[in-house]
Amino acid sequence: MDILLIRGDIAQQDAEAIVNAANNHLWMGAGVAGAIKRAGGREIEQEAVAKGPIPIGEAVATGAGRLKARYVIHAAVMGRDLRTDADKIRQATQSSLRRADELALKSIAFPALGTGVGAFPLEECARIMLDVVHGHSASGTSLERVFFVLYDEPAYQAFERVWRSSQGTSTG
Repeated sequence: MDILLIRGDIAQQDAEAIVNAANNHLWMGAGVAGAIKRAGGREIEQEAVAKGPIPIGEAVATGAGRLKARYVIHAAVMGRDLRTDADKIRQATQSSLRRADELALKSIAFPALGTGVGAFPLEECARIMLDVVHGHSASGTSLERVFFVLYDEPAYQAFERVWRSSQGTSTG
């Protein structure tokens, strides 16, 4: 499995699924969720909310509206309090990867879960998410490419530092 780091807007990615850093009620407000809703349309939020609420750490898939992606995987990384922690990020990442396998997807794009509204530290997020993806790839998966799409330079740099220190495959 290839892991690629990209600096950009996740809503513009050409992966089969993009991951939304969601709350457990699945309404799409600010940050990544807001960008996805603006680019893809309100129907994404309407479909998501109809599937919620879900337990924190779980993920559900919806259509992707006008996005290039086929699906949006909504990973509940926080509750209504908009707070997150390492366990919630780990579980939400694992749940997103499971949804991708259930849909037999070959590519998925993740944001830095919980680091925007949730204010979780970028490098710790990178360590957790990269660790989960490496573990998932070892267990057999339909996924061939996992993109980490980082919106700004500090996020990209944090993921790149952690990724390089853990070995890595290629950057994009």
